[in-house]
Order: sequence, then structure tokens, then C-alpha cells
Amino acid sequence: MAKVLCVLYDDPVHGYPTSYARNDIPSITRYEDGQTAPTPKAIDFTPGHLLGSVTGELGLRKFLEGLGHTFIVTSDKDGTNSVFERELPDADIVISQPFWPAYLTAERFAKAKKLKLALTAGIGSDHVDLESAIKHGVTVAEVTGSNSISVAEHAVMMILALVRNYLPAHEWVKKGGWNIADCVERSYDLEGMHVGTVAAGRIGLAVLRRLKPFQTHLHYFQRHRLPESVEKELNLTFHSNVEEMAEVCDIITISAPLHPGTQNMFNESLLAKMKRGAYIVDTARAEICSRDGIVHALESGQLAGYAGDVWFPQPAPKDHPWRTMPYQGMTPHMSGTSLSAQVRYASGTREILECWFERRPIREGYVIVDGGKLAGTGAKAYTV
Repeated sequence: MAKVLCVLYDDPVHGYPTSYARNDIPSITRYEDGQTAPTPKAIDFTPGHLLGSVTGELGLRKFLEGLGHTFIVTSDKDGTNSVFERELPDADIVISQPFWPAYLTAERFAKAKKLKLALTAGIGSDHVDLESAIKHGVTVAEVTGSNSISVAEHAVMMILALVRNYLPAHEWVKKGGWNIADCVERSYDLEGMHVGTVAAGRIGLAVLRRLKPFQTHLHYFQRHRLPESVEKELNLTFHSNVEEMAEVCDIITISAPLHPGTQNMFNESLLAKMKRGAYIVDTARAEICSRDGIVHALESGQLAGYAGDVWFPQPAPKDHPWRTMPYQGMTPHMSGTSLSAQVRYASGTREILECWFERRPIREGYVIVDGGKLAGTGAKAYTV
């Protein structure tokens, strides 16, 4: 029997919900790229309920304990005295989320002698040291595609909020004011602007599709060029390097995975090459941008705004400068964990576990590391 160690974020401060704003949510069976949504044999949760917090338990307890496995769920993940650190040495499986990641470092891999599977409930496995996973023969998997549209919608929302100066305007209403000039002094139309995405995979391409009706000029940069038919459909301009795209875009949205090739990509040098008054929206990983470089660019006016829901580390410390820098629209890492998305990533987590325990192959698209090497999606999206 296996010991499954699961790290999830805390329940709401007012307690686990006893009711919800909506009675149901739409059922999504297939994604925009044709991939089918997760297909576990069964689920033990109500779609639309909070599953990503400690009480929600991803709806896995009945399933796992029914098979005789030990299931430990905690939000206490950081430090040598954390529950995660204490339970890790004899854990067979670790489940974590990008939103509240249990960082599996090289040091932790060395302690986790029994670990065989590191599973991400969501998209993005950069909180796992993939080189160590390869070295120790640990399989790494994630629920690819499960919350791509959730993140894409969040990115589009943030673009509009920055460009239209929505958040400061809303604050005037909350204060009882009617300060129209203050609200519009930094408000512009999105129409006609040049918008570029770093990476045009599931999320980046979904952002571009949703921006086309706004009559924007669309650009993208990534290692592999999209099919000509897609470029024509969306009237996309391809850039072979990020510097070239940064120089011409009014808005850049980042959807790339974090790996050595993207880490600190938007450093102070690249930020200086962008158009003055440009915007950046990062729903990928915070370490793609220079923390202090973003602060300085906003303070100097080189950037007109920055928004994102990714930080490093996560959760961000209270004194993180992105909390107080000007012209920002930051949220905690929530874009991919809407109640709608939770249905899919919880279902996908169960599907992967069913395959694992039954010794069936995990979907290739869910695999990041297997057999001592990058595999599946991991071979396409990551470098080590």
C-alpha cells in the first residue's frame, strides 16, 4: 500500500463553504485543441464545489482509502518542521498544486527515498526539480490542459483591467467618489494596440483567439512556429526572437513554462527595449521576469502597468515589492483554480492515480518525466 502526501492551499478564512454562488457549472468534455477532458472511472465530489483546499482534498480520500492507501493532506509545506517535510521521507506519491506549490528540491528528493510519483494537480511542474526527478527515477505528471482556458480568461481580464485603468476607477467608487478625470487619466482603448504572447501553446493561443475580436494586431514568439493556417486565421505576426517582438508590442502576455531558456527573460535589458508605456501580463511563472526590474520599470514609467497571478516564492512574503509597486493588478495565484477548473484538474489527478495503481500507461500528454528522462509533454515544454 502507498502513502500519498498531498499539499493544498488553506480553506477560506471564514471556513469551508456550506453553499455556493451557483447551483451548477457547464460540463466541458473536450478542449479547444481537441484533447478530451479527464476521464476517471468515477469521481467522489460535486462539480462546482471547492476541491483545491485542504478540506476539499481533491475529492480523493474515499478513493484512496478504499484501496487501502494512506492519504495525508496538509497546507503546511515550508520549513524543516513543516508537516510536508516530516511526512516526505516515506511518501510514495506527492501531489501538489502550482498555486500553493510544495517545492521538490534536490535536497528533498534526497530525503524522499520511497518517492515514485510527483503529481501536479494543475499545469506546470517547475516546482519539481526535474533533473533530480530524472536522477532518482521519479515519474512526474501533471493534468495538462485542465485549466488552460481558465488562465487564458484571467490574462484577458488583466489586460483589459490595466489598459482601461479599471482597478483605480473601482477604488474611487468604493471610496464614495466620482472622480472621472482621475479614472481616465491612464485609461486607453485596447482596439488597435499590438499584443504579443511569449509562447503560443494552449494558453497563449487561447489568449490570442480571445483578443482577435478586439481588433488588435496580434504577435507571438516561441521556439516552434504555428501552422500557416493558424497564422492566417488570426492574422498573426511571428517573431523568431523575443527582443524583436518586445520592441513593437504595446502589451505582452507571458504563457511560457519556466525552464533555463525562459528564466529571467524579461530582465532590465529587455524591459528597456520595450515601447515606453507598454504593459506586461504574466500568468506563467514569476521568475520569467526580473522582480526588481519590473518594479523599476513601473516607477520610471517605462512600463505603464504590470499584472499577473504568479509570484516567487509562493505564497509571496508580505513585504514582496510587487504588492506595493505602482500601476499593478496582481492577484494571488488563482487564475487556474476557478471552481470550474478544479473539476477538471481533480478529475485528471484521479485519472492519473487510477492508471498508476492499475499499472496502466498515463496519458502521454500528462507525462513530464518518465523512465529517467523528459517524456510526453515534458519533452516538448521543458529543458534540463
